[in-house]
Amino acid sequence: MSIPEITQKLLASKKEKGLSFADLEKILGRDEVWIAAVIYRQASASPQEAKLLVEALGLDANYIEELTQYPIKGLGPVVPTDPLIYRFYEIMQVYGMPLKAVIHEKFGDGIMSAIDFTLDVEKEEDPKGDRIKVIMSGKFLPYKKW
Repeated sequence: MSIPEITQKLLASKKEKGLSFADLEKILGRDEVWIAAVIYRQASASPQEAKLLVEALGLDANYIEELTQYPIKGLGPVVPTDPLIYRFYEIMQVYGMPLKAVIHEKFGDGIMSAIDFTLDVEKEEDPKGDRIKVIMSGKFLPYKKW
């Protein structure tokens, strides 16, 4: 997966400033995962959000316009090779159909929106090793009959 040049610059500035995504969440008033999606060009910011982000990172205002553009979303057509990202792919390979069956049983025939959607990552401390808790919440969209 290639990382866009703007993403590389934003991440370098974030590192240079010693900022975390949680720090940027406080500055922008938006969730840290959403901010990361903007930086990785998977989401677009409003002009005000882009201005706050660019200022927090100490970058030139020229970046504001690009961060407000509609991005091309997705990892691409290949199986991801990054181990962490691949695990989510593997989870869907193993649990995708069972998850689909449970969702249909509870909600009916439809899908979970990826537009009316939130994603949160929490750290759960555990004596056996810390755990990652990923919380996805999407609006149920039933299929229409016509």
